[in-house]
Amino acid sequence: MVERDAAPLIGAALIKDQVKRLPDAPGVYRMIGDDGEVLYVGKARSLKKRVTQYAQGRFHTQRIALMVDLTRSMEFVTTRTETDALLLEINLIKQLKPRFNVLLRDDKSFPEIVIRRDHDAPQLRKHRGAHSIKGDYFGPFASAWAVNRTLNTLQKAFLLRSCSDSVYDSRTRPCMLHQIKRCAAPCTGLVSLEDYGALVDEAEAFLRGKSRAVMAKLSAEMQTASDEMEFERAARLRDRIRALASVAQEQQINPESLEEGDIIALHGEGGQACVQVFFFRGGQNWGNRAYFPRVDKSDEAADVMAAFLGQFYEDKPIPKLILTNVEPADRDLLCEAFALKAGRKVEILQPIRGEKRQLVEHALTNAREALGRRMAESSAQSKLLVGVCEAFGLDAPPERIEVYDNSHIMGTNAVGGMIVAGPEGFLKNQYRKFNIKGTELTPGDDYGMMREVLRRRFARMVKDEEAGEAAPRPDLVLIDGGAGQLAAAQEIMADLGVDDIAVVGVAKGPDRDAGLERFFMAGRTPFMLEPKSPVLYYLQRLRDEAHRFAIGSHRVRRAIDMKKNPLDEIEGVGPGRKRALLHAFGSAKGVSRASVEDLAKVDGVSQALAQRIYERFRK
Repeated sequence: MVERDAAPLIGAALIKDQVKRLPDAPGVYRMIGDDGEVLYVGKARSLKKRVTQYAQGRFHTQRIALMVDLTRSMEFVTTRTETDALLLEINLIKQLKPRFNVLLRDDKSFPEIVIRRDHDAPQLRKHRGAHSIKGDYFGPFASAWAVNRTLNTLQKAFLLRSCSDSVYDSRTRPCMLHQIKRCAAPCTGLVSLEDYGALVDEAEAFLRGKSRAVMAKLSAEMQTASDEMEFERAARLRDRIRALASVAQEQQINPESLEEGDIIALHGEGGQACVQVFFFRGGQNWGNRAYFPRVDKSDEAADVMAAFLGQFYEDKPIPKLILTNVEPADRDLLCEAFALKAGRKVEILQPIRGEKRQLVEHALTNAREALGRRMAESSAQSKLLVGVCEAFGLDAPPERIEVYDNSHIMGTNAVGGMIVAGPEGFLKNQYRKFNIKGTELTPGDDYGMMREVLRRRFARMVKDEEAGEAAPRPDLVLIDGGAGQLAAAQEIMADLGVDDIAVVGVAKGPDRDAGLERFFMAGRTPFMLEPKSPVLYYLQRLRDEAHRFAIGSHRVRRAIDMKKNPLDEIEGVGPGRKRALLHAFGSAKGVSRASVEDLAKVDGVSQALAQRIYERFRK
């Protein structure tokens, strides 16, 4: 009698079997489905007790029941404390993006302001990313607009330099910013480094919330200057005070009772949610931003708020106080985890009266209005995607559309651009640019450029899929061009085995007139859409966005190339010798005209190096 292998355990049966070997200790568990897809990541004070609940087969929602049914394996990590488990859970959710977790989307970094302290004349500038520069950092600001507005104010009020060190070191006379009274010009000695340092200290005090003390000090100085008949100095101080006062006038809310904190309000409706975040630092409103986390209609508001807070502050500075309209689940545990990361006490409160309550209500109103706008836009977007489906004969409305375009000037600095759109509009964090690298291409060969871009994009997708990794696959590819571009695209797609993706060429009308575009698809004669069709307008927007992105990427690359110095390409010419050569001959062009003897007279340039430089410019 032949014994058959027992069927592998799945779902609740598998979980029940796993429970037998679990410890009564804190940790993180992962539920994994077919093809290694992570379905859910959770944390527990006791792994054994928490996972036992899934094994019992009694679920609050159909969504949890579906998750259990789809489970094919589980993974566990024990931790020292429940706080460690929470931090690990947050990290894994952001990294793995499980299907059944509440997920924060569009999580971009925030700009900050930094006062650099690694120079005798500290520089004021915008900053993103790690704090790798020695200096004082202030933020986060909700948007580039908010940080630019504050920088503009600081320049008017404190006259701090914003130029790079190389520009600073090369100045022999004040720049335009000094002429328009936005820089004290320490580069040329118009202000002593000691007096400039006092301006830097005032700017730092203002950003730390001591704006009233700074304005009072300036007002006293203005009065003194006026009493001493120094009316020009008094006028300059008056202008600086006006710049600082304008900050309070521009901001809609400047609370008296909130020195530092974030206001976070959650509003859910129709299976969707919006979280509005307001930033207050130094008693000033530094802007707000709306987030739309991925949620399920069965998710409790407290769970959504807890998941949002954990993921939001996973890679951002945590303020001393977080005010919310919904008390998050495991509030005390979150406070403990945040305090561990921040190195100080962090409070999460749900205010019930007073000014703080008004701030939360204001944020909630913004969240409600933002979600209403998004739902209206989503409805219109869904209709457009249905129209695209009908126009191109697709099986279903596309969830992901990729649009490609190239940009170059006579074949130089060629760049390919890819933009992505879907039911939620443009997905700008998924845009990609491709610097054209093919050495066999004839300059200006648009077909060859398109082949290279598509080959690189879809070869990477195929590689990721073969490795079992999640790779975004488009439902529709739009390319800028007609029959020739379509044939080039189909050739590459067929070679890579991804010819099941719909590809459409969009050719501009006669004289590049919008509204007269012709569309090219395999197996169909070229066709046009109704001139005033909303779907046509939508496709035009997609094409124009791809064109804008490709041109922007091309201009950036061209600007970088224009700034390159031919001396950089010569072996043995480092920053010091380059500076000496430019100082001796005025420019790279002057260096190119110099004789070997003249070149050898420059400090640090040997006879052999002088010969190498001379020959390099005469190739």
